[in-house]
Amino acid sequence: MKSIDEHIQKDQSEIEAAKAAGDEAKVRHLTDELKSLEEYKEHHPDDSHDPTSLELHCEANPDADECRVYDD
Repeated sequence: MKSIDEHIQKDQSEIEAAKAAGDEAKVRHLTDELKSLEEYKEHHPDDSHDPTSLELHCEANPDADECRVYDD
């Protein structure tokens, strides 16, 4: 995806398709991803890039070991 807005729109359409197909696992996965994207967008209104899964994870869990930044 080129932007977070495109990713959000893609997830919304895929959620509808998964609901129509009866794929509840995919609906849950995409709904969680969509929630993370929307939260990221809310916290970073001036940033339109499509965040990686690590960026989304670190947004939700800033104290996780893989998200820590050390100043030398």
